[in-house]
Amino acid sequence: MPADVIKAKNYLLSLGIHGDIPMGSERMEMRKRQLSGQQEAGTGGTGGTGTAQQGQRASNACCFCWCCCCSCSCLTVRNEDREERNRRASHDVKAEGSTDCEESLKPTVDEVSSWGQSFDKLMHCPAGRGAFRQFLRTEFSEENMLFWLACEEFNKETNKSIIEEKARLIYEDYISILSPKEVSLDSRVREVINRNMMEPTSHTFDDAQLQIYTLMQRDSYPRFMNSPVYKNLLKSVSEQSPES
Repeated sequence: MPADVIKAKNYLLSLGIHGDIPMGSERMEMRKRQLSGQQEAGTGGTGGTGTAQQGQRASNACCFCWCCCCSCSCLTVRNEDREERNRRASHDVKAEGSTDCEESLKPTVDEVSSWGQSFDKLMHCPAGRGAFRQFLRTEFSEENMLFWLACEEFNKETNKSIIEEKARLIYEDYISILSPKEVSLDSRVREVINRNMMEPTSHTFDDAQLQIYTLMQRDSYPRFMNSPVYKNLLKSVSEQSPES
C-alpha cells in the first residue's frame, strides 16, 4: 500500500473515522455533513433565523462542489434563475400597471349606463374593465380578467422570439395547473393549447381567451350589474354630473 495512502488512513483513524478513504460522492457527502455541523454550531443560538438559514443552505446543497466545472454549473444555474425572475417581474409589473391605470380612470354617466346594455360595451371601455376587475377581485376570480388582458396584448405581438417568451409566461401564469392564478378551461381547450405550445403563434390562446370571455359574460357580468360596486359607482357619477 502506498505510503501516502497509509498516512491518510492513519489520519482518519486519529479522527475516529474507520474504514476506507472516502472517494467521489462519499467525500462530498462527508464534506456536506461537516459543513452542516459547522452551520448548526454557528446558528444554534439564533432560533428561527438559524432554522431559516439552514433551510436556505439545504436548498443550495448542489453548490457544495469540489470541482471547478461543477461550481461553474451551479453559478450558471443561479444566474439563469435570477434572469428568469427578473423577466417575470418585469412582465408582471407591465400587466399590473396597465390594469391599475384602468382602475384609476373616472367614467362618465353615459359610459357607466352603457355598461348595462351589453358585456361588450363594458369590456371595450377601459374604465369599465377597471371597475369590473375590482368586482372580480371581491369574488376571487380576478385572474380571468388578467388572463384576457394578457391575451389582448399577446395577440398584437409579431416578433417570433417575443411571442415564444410571452406564450411561455402566459402558460405558466394562467394555464398551468401549478399556478395559483390558473383559469378554468375545459380539457379540449387545454389540449389545443398544449399542441399550440409546440410552436407558439399570436393565436395560441385564442380558444382559451374566448372561453374565459364567455365565462365572465355569463357568470360574473350579471352579478356585477346587480352588485354594490356598480350601483354605487353609477350613483356617484350621477351626483357629480353637471346635468344632475
